[in-house]
Amino acid sequence: MTRRHTPDPLPCRRFDSELWFAEKPDDVELAKSLCQECPLLDACLAGALERNEPWGVWGGQLVLSGVVVPRKRPRGRPRKHPVAA
Repeated sequence: MTRRHTPDPLPCRRFDSELWFAEKPDDVELAKSLCQECPLLDACLAGALERNEPWGVWGGQLVLSGVVVPRKRPRGRPRKHPVAA
């Protein structure tokens, strides 16, 4: 009898794990979107908050210092004046 390999349903195991701890805001948003298909979405976020995770995408949310934040800000100081497009 041969065993069939079934793909892992967890995106954080199928893709490079560094994506969930990325520095670039676009990469963080990609990780958050990949989480949306995960069957452990709610449990992952709950566990991260319970453990007071310092950083990363957990359960489709960005967690910083144990708190969910809406988005990752780019590194560096924000501009004083917006740049015209």
